[in-house]
Amino acid sequence: MFVTGRCHCGEITYEAEIDPEAVSICHCTDCQRLTGSPFRVTALVPADAVRLTAGQPKRYRKIGDNGRGRLQLFCPDCGAPLFTTGEGADAAVWGIRWGSMDQRAVLSPKRQFWCRSAVDWVAGIQSLPGTDGDD
Repeated sequence: MFVTGRCHCGEITYEAEIDPEAVSICHCTDCQRLTGSPFRVTALVPADAVRLTAGQPKRYRKIGDNGRGRLQLFCPDCGAPLFTTGEGADAAVWGIRWGSMDQRAVLSPKRQFWCRSAVDWVAGIQSLPGTDGDD
């Protein structure tokens, strides 16, 4: 599936070819800290499936919960997370952050990782009262 995406401020844009079956939820503590929420949703793709069409993301290296180095790529202006990748052989795969994709509404996760770090209340959010706006 062809997707397009951008950071929050629009300075960085990209396009990619993704497999909708390769969308997953990660509950690791790094993803919780990076998002400020209980999990992160990512589409895994071959590195050559992503093409930047504007701007250049900033990157930093973090050792993940699994002990491997991870590169986090984000907009240097607005800070929006865009991609992740590994080092060495792990650099062949990129993760595209679900929230940055324009077509995210049709991309639902197909699996979950690091479930031992999942917060216990996440399974019950459908039972919480809700509104269609901020009221």
